[in-house]
Amino acid sequence: MTKPVMPDTLPQIIQGGMGVAISDWRLAKAVSQVGQLGIVSGTGIDSLMTRRLQDGDLDGSTRRALEHFPNQEMVQRALDGYFIEGGRAPDQPYKRVPLPSVKKLNPAWELAIVGGFVETWLAKEGHDGLVGMNLLTKLQMHTMPPLLGAMLAGVDFVIMGAGIPREIPAVLDNFSVGQPGVLKLDVKGEPTDQSTRLTLDPAEYGLDPVTLGTGDLKRPNFLPIITSHVLAQTLARKASGSVEGFVIEAPTAGGHNAPPRGKMQLDELGQPIYGERDLADLEQMRELGLPFWLAGGSGSPEGLQNALSEGAAGIQVGTLFAYCTDSGMDDGLRREALSQIKGGAGLRTDPLASPTGFPFKVVQLSHTMANPQLYAERTRICDIGYLREAYWEEGKDGTGKIGLRCASEPIETYVRKGGTLEATVGRKCLCNGLMADAGFPQIQKGGEVELPLLTSGDDVIKLAHWQDRFSAADVVSYLKGETQPQSDKQGQATGQADVDSRPMAGHL
Repeated sequence: MTKPVMPDTLPQIIQGGMGVAISDWRLAKAVSQVGQLGIVSGTGIDSLMTRRLQDGDLDGSTRRALEHFPNQEMVQRALDGYFIEGGRAPDQPYKRVPLPSVKKLNPAWELAIVGGFVETWLAKEGHDGLVGMNLLTKLQMHTMPPLLGAMLAGVDFVIMGAGIPREIPAVLDNFSVGQPGVLKLDVKGEPTDQSTRLTLDPAEYGLDPVTLGTGDLKRPNFLPIITSHVLAQTLARKASGSVEGFVIEAPTAGGHNAPPRGKMQLDELGQPIYGERDLADLEQMRELGLPFWLAGGSGSPEGLQNALSEGAAGIQVGTLFAYCTDSGMDDGLRREALSQIKGGAGLRTDPLASPTGFPFKVVQLSHTMANPQLYAERTRICDIGYLREAYWEEGKDGTGKIGLRCASEPIETYVRKGGTLEATVGRKCLCNGLMADAGFPQIQKGGEVELPLLTSGDDVIKLAHWQDRFSAADVVSYLKGETQPQSDKQGQATGQADVDSRPMAGHL
């Protein structure tokens, strides 16, 4: 195994790994080029790549990266299956990646390997800055393929939360020497004498060092996202391999939040109530001797200085980067969101929105799935399937099999699979909503276009005082205390990029 090597100078700012292409390669590259740690999201990377191809890959970036992938047979299958010269017609639905099952993981896994490579390769193209990949631990069926693809492209860091990623270090170790990665699949109701495991062998895809005739892959540094110093201590001592540091996420961070410790209590708005028990003890973190970064409510110069004074290496910031012009957010959604935020649109930590059971922060925008009326009018469907849970289905002959279900799929389907009616209440299709956030909404039967579901951290309220357009470099400059990119009377600001030179996504 190639041991991970931490950089001599640690980045003070980690750009957050916002899911499904908000943290795309352009944003990660922009952050890396100004000396901080840029992060690409590996979530939904197979669907993301195939939808870019179906939109014609008009700037040629995806195909440019594909030329460097080490197995061109895999590349050709992706192009044959999804590339449309000039792009699909505006009313043409996206061709979907077939939903994987435990017994049939391809072509989804193959496409995710290629997609993970493409996103990482593009983020690292043309500079020597640091690039990481973010993934959600709970998405067990969709974790190893993007990791392998990212490692083939030389990813420097892997950052994972939304669960306890105890097994990931060993997967990284194994992939670095071309050996199979193995993850236990959590199967609800599975007999205690059984244990289902997922295995990804690089050799089966012709991606091992022997087949490629190359040396070992670089083993990236691994930073789990944790909320508790107790979990950090456990991972540092009992993970399946080395852990190089931690991101400590407070409940104010965007996206999925860890549930409060103890019995769930809600405030008058139906939001989870967090307390002192939900904050990590930084003295205990310092005693571990590993670098850590603070996330959630730290997106300011004062937040960075406070983190450094507490012994942290720096901060992780998501929300400010999500709304900058370098992020993958659909430009029309970005403009509308900023307008509504300045008009008083709020943020709600919804304990029910996510099918995973984790609280999920949602910006309350009237034209998105946050609107109860629009949510009720949507036809429920599970056609992307990243958040499906595995469950044990007992057969009549005494044998059993593993099924997959999602609390946001059609209610009768979920109940038929053994789910409870109560579990479906308020559940939203994050997969389709987040794809729409990035400008890739599916067109369902009857022409129904999937609506966005925008997530942010509590720092979103600060954007009411910011200019309408600012770059990733502006955010870094602001966080380091070098500029103040806030609106003046004319709505302009210092350090602002004059125009967004990146093409608009144009899907909203």
